[in-house]
Amino acid sequence: MKILVTGGAGYIGSHTTKHLVSQGHEVVVLDSLARGHRWAVRWGELEEVDLLDLAGVERVLRKHRPDAVLHFAAYALVGESVRIPELYYRNNFVGSLNLLEAMVKNEVKRLVFSSTCAVYGVPDGPLHEDHPKAPVNSYGMSKLMTEQAIADFRLAHGLQACALRYFNASGCDPDGETGEVHDPETHLIPCIFNALVENRAVQLYGTDYPTPDGTCIRDYVHVLDLASAHRLALEKLAAGAELRPAYNLGTGRGHSVREVIAVVEKVTGRKVQVEICPRRPGDPPALVASADRAQQELGWRPQWTDLEQTVASAWRWHCQHFCQTP
Repeated sequence: MKILVTGGAGYIGSHTTKHLVSQGHEVVVLDSLARGHRWAVRWGELEEVDLLDLAGVERVLRKHRPDAVLHFAAYALVGESVRIPELYYRNNFVGSLNLLEAMVKNEVKRLVFSSTCAVYGVPDGPLHEDHPKAPVNSYGMSKLMTEQAIADFRLAHGLQACALRYFNASGCDPDGETGEVHDPETHLIPCIFNALVENRAVQLYGTDYPTPDGTCIRDYVHVLDLASAHRLALEKLAAGAELRPAYNLGTGRGHSVREVIAVVEKVTGRKVQVEICPRRPGDPPALVASADRAQQELGWRPQWTDLEQTVASAWRWHCQHFCQTP
């Protein structure tokens, strides 16, 4: 298939483009580069276009005539979404609406949308797809609104589509050809790496949660497993399968912040300094996926289930690009 990947210059998007090409697909990347990286577009042609530019999106679809779209393009900083909600509704939702309109106009019928567990809000217990949706920030709400728009486009225009709600994306390409670079960095594992490299303490937000060690528990799913899930979903759609509106992607196993710190210390051989800070508003004690639906219906099985291997893949990338000595 010829696949248009929006946000293909970003962390998950760039790993997915590499994976798609390795599986015999042709890729075109659409990215504004507002938060993506030109160096990350190594697999496929780059079209530097913002999704808010409807005419530009239509031009790209007319030029390349893709068989399908993988939609990753979004802003994803939770704190920023609370401070500047208009930025998130405009970029994430309006941009997605433009993409959907352009797809219908140009008869592109297949879409896999990169969604998030943030649509669930502050839940309790392992999360299945039918769990109530109650986002607590504009990031999660903008993704949920996009999911609803996609559902409506399925009914009105015969769009073949599904959303993949994933949990804590982690790890990096083991070949070192692409990796994780955010500004600012908010993901726990690279935040710990940054603290190590800069010889400072990493901030630990809350040690009094109702968890075994008092720190938050999250489900860390490797970026390569996310990439394979998007491909599998797209191939199912291309084969004519009727997919459900949404699938969770996770390992089904949670790790606390303190556990992650201990794994980083083991992988790097360095002691992590910790600064205890108050809880952050809206941080659930635990977010762990029930991904049975994706395993049964997409045939998806996460391969990177060992957190130590995931951390090691990320540390290799980090050392190549941010450490003074390997």
